[in-house]
Amino acid sequence: MRPFPQRSLSEKALPVWRIVSSLEAIIVLLILIALAWFSTTTQWEIPTWIYVAVAFVYFVGFIVYVVIWPKLQWKKWRYEVLQHETELMFGVIIVRRILIPMARVQHVDTKQGPILRRYGLASVTISTAATVHEIPALTHEKADELRDYISQLAREADQNE
Repeated sequence: MRPFPQRSLSEKALPVWRIVSSLEAIIVLLILIALAWFSTTTQWEIPTWIYVAVAFVYFVGFIVYVVIWPKLQWKKWRYEVLQHETELMFGVIIVRRILIPMARVQHVDTKQGPILRRYGLASVTISTAATVHEIPALTHEKADELRDYISQLAREADQNE
């Protein structure tokens, strides 16, 4: 059996993922508020207990989605770059292990949005003919180093074919 990948993401991924999750949760809250407002202006008669139940479910969901889930994701996210392939392993409930042969790599890139930039992080994207794979939340230096290393290995694999 193949050993699990050993490299982990930067621990700075946690606040980044929590910020993104919080923003998504705020959007859901705004939608719920809009629905509640709409129900009162259209004279729908919704019992108070439904509002309380929705608020409770939202609160529990917020805690799980913003506080607990990012930590579980971070613990499970692993990657390894080997001479002939890159292996990714991620997922909390359904764990995915992906092997990307270097001979199939067409293009390697780094990307950095405003939240990642604020924390000095970047993501590495590995493009093949079929899809794009991402290693999220690496330090900017590590992402640049990894991009260059994968690109070099892909060129060598391409020459050997």
